Amino acid sequence: MGHHHSQSVEHGHGHHHHSNNKKALLASFLIISTFMVVEVIGGFMTNSLALLSDAGHMLSDAAALGLSYTAIRLGERKATPSKSYGYKRFEIIAACLNGLTLIVISVFIFIEAIKRFVDPPEVQSLGMLMISIIGLLVNIIAAWILMSGDKEDNLNVRSAFLHVIGDMLGSVGAIAAALLIYFFDWGIADPIASVIVAFLIIISGFRVARDSFHILMEGTPDQVDMDEVKASLLELVSVSEVQDLHIWTITSGFLTMSCHVVIDASGNHDSVLAEAQKLLHDQFGIEHSTIQVERQDIGCPNPHDTCN
Repeated sequence: MGHHHSQSVEHGHGHHHHSNNKKALLASFLIISTFMVVEVIGGFMTNSLALLSDAGHMLSDAAALGLSYTAIRLGERKATPSKSYGYKRFEIIAACLNGLTLIVISVFIFIEAIKRFVDPPEVQSLGMLMISIIGLLVNIIAAWILMSGDKEDNLNVRSAFLHVIGDMLGSVGAIAAALLIYFFDWGIADPIASVIVAFLIIISGFRVARDSFHILMEGTPDQVDMDEVKASLLELVSVSEVQDLHIWTITSGFLTMSCHVVIDASGNHDSVLAEAQKLLHDQFGIEHSTIQVERQDIGCPNPHDTCN
C-alpha cells in the first residue's frame, strides 16, 4: 500500500496564499467591525430598515470574518493522534456556519419588511443617505482587501467575500431608497430595498452552505470527475482494475483520494504506485493519495470481500 503527499514548490505557493488569506481576513474584520457600530446607531437614529438590515448583515460580516480568521489560525495547528488531519476541517465548518447565518438574517429582514409594507414609518432620508454612502465605501475597501486572498479556491475566504459583496449591495439598496424617499417621499422604498438585498443575501448564503455541506459529507469535489480518474488509472501499464475509489476534500485545496489498484502478473508494485501517484498529482491536482496495490491472482485482501 502506498501513501503520497506532495511537498514541492506548490507548498511555498500555498503558504503565500495562506498568509495573504490571514492578513486579508483580519484587516477586513477590523474595518467592518468598526463601521458596523456606526451603521447600527445610524439605523436607529434614522429609523431605516434598509440601514438596520445592512447593519445586521454587517454584523454577520464581522462574525464571518472573525470566524474565518480563527478557522485559518486553528487550521495551522499540527495533527495529533486524536485528530490525524489537525483542525483543517474547522475551516469548512466555519464556512457552513457563515452560509447558514446569511440565510437566517435574510429571513428576519423579510419578516420586518412585510410589517413595514403595511405601515411605512417616517425615515430620515439625508442621514440614511450619508451613512449608506460611507457604508458602500467601507465595503468596497473590504472587498478589495479580500480579493488579495485566495477567494477562488478557498471556500472560507469566498464565503467571507460573499458576505461583504452582499453587504455592498445592501449599501447600494439603502442609497437608492434614501434618494427615492428624499425626492419623491416614497417611504415604501425602504422595505423594498431591504427585500431585494435579503433575496440576494439568501442566494449567496445557500450557495456557501450547500458547498460546505457537500465537503462535510465527503462528496466528490466538483473539479474532479471520478470516471475520468478511474479511466486514467486503468490506462497505466499492468493495471487491470481500479476498486473502492473515493475522492473527497479535507479543506479548501486539500484533495484526498484512496483506492485499490489491481495489477497483473507483469506489474511491479513500486513502479505502478509511483506512476499512479504522479498521474493523480499532475493531472487532477490530488495532493494526498493512499493507494493499495493488489495482484490479480491473489485477489482482494479485505476479509469482508468489500472491494468493488
